[in-house]
Amino acid sequence: MAGEQFPGAYLSKLRAHSPRLLPLAISPPMLDNRPDLFALFPSTQHKTTMSTKALHNITVLDMTEAMAGPYAGMMLGDLGADVIKIERPGVGDMSRGWGPPFIHGESAYFLSVNRNKRSLTLNLKHPEAQSVFHRLVQTADILLINQPRLASLQKLGADYDTLSALNPRLIYCSITGYGMTGPYAGRSGYDVIAQGESGTMALTGGPDDPPTRFPSPISDITAGMYTAMSALAALVGRQHTGKGQFIDTALLDSQLAWLPNIAGSTFATGKRPPKLGNNHPTITPYEPFEAADKSFIIGVGSERLWARFCEVLAINDTIGSDPRFRTNTDRLQHRTELHAQLQAIFSTQPAAHWLALFRPLGIPSGSINHVDEILNDPHIRARGMVVEMQHPSAGDFRALGNPMHLSHTPVSYRLPPPTLGQHTDEILQGFGYTADQIAVLRTDQAV
Repeated sequence: MAGEQFPGAYLSKLRAHSPRLLPLAISPPMLDNRPDLFALFPSTQHKTTMSTKALHNITVLDMTEAMAGPYAGMMLGDLGADVIKIERPGVGDMSRGWGPPFIHGESAYFLSVNRNKRSLTLNLKHPEAQSVFHRLVQTADILLINQPRLASLQKLGADYDTLSALNPRLIYCSITGYGMTGPYAGRSGYDVIAQGESGTMALTGGPDDPPTRFPSPISDITAGMYTAMSALAALVGRQHTGKGQFIDTALLDSQLAWLPNIAGSTFATGKRPPKLGNNHPTITPYEPFEAADKSFIIGVGSERLWARFCEVLAINDTIGSDPRFRTNTDRLQHRTELHAQLQAIFSTQPAAHWLALFRPLGIPSGSINHVDEILNDPHIRARGMVVEMQHPSAGDFRALGNPMHLSHTPVSYRLPPPTLGQHTDEILQGFGYTADQIAVLRTDQAV
């Protein structure tokens, strides 16, 4: 299917589930000539129903703030779960105040990771609010929480022992900097600390650069993904055991998990890995180059690709026959010389020229884009990776879509990120509270 677009029926299905999906700039669908694709992505002329959402009957209580927990909650919400975001009255998730940029007073950061959620305000320091919370817990499937100190959780009535006694089927997901076990348990942790302590900052950047932070909160996002995966595994496990369980996700563990090959090399050699910048530790050429107009990147990851690479560049009689570059092992030993010779070639033409040579031959290569360029790329739009939603305060705004593409239970974008406490009355009424009871809770500052 290389070079083909997703079949039109599947794209139509995506739009049916996500009506705010941005218009797609694509060529005519290839489905008519590919009957095998009907089996993979059957035409869906039926109306969207709750059963087409993988987690349609799952309730998630999201008590987290910032990025890691909210990201996990958003992933579960995109898959169809009813995610109730529990926030502090008058304050809410701390990321509501993170900016600029703001869109009509709403934090772009908060908007980016809180769709498909309903907001309920609860002051868990108040006994009546704890009673409300415990009523919600009794029928919930998953709880997301990012408080690292057990004593604080016990004070709020939100520790695992208390909640699992109320609901033995509850899947309790703790997300903290260091986890709930080990000598660092209880320490406060942020993404940048995990990046530093995991070894990744020491490896990022050029050889002469200081330790460099990855620009997005990668340990937060990774912890959110592992939490969501763990929760889904626990849901399957619950089908066999009838019981929930405790999930202990740490930012530091999650960030360290980015280093399997580098850790493997360190275990094997006992040596500290060098800081290689854009160079791959075991493959070359596998790096960026400067064309006449912009940077691009290539990945010549096998001897077969190296032969094609030399042929299309017409360098078989020069670089291709040089004994210093005959095998990948040879090329690694003479990486600097090889890069210089290739760079002299690539600087003579624009990036598009080289990419047009490499791509038809299956030589992995691509532009090095700026963020605004990739967000407007037609392939990214065709993949549904940019979505537009309408917010009650911010109006129309755009955000990244979900990269999970499921043919029968696709993700959906049903609710924009909530305003603070937007659904408090609706949620409480759904759990049996009357208007008078809700009014009392407000008067008592419990909600």
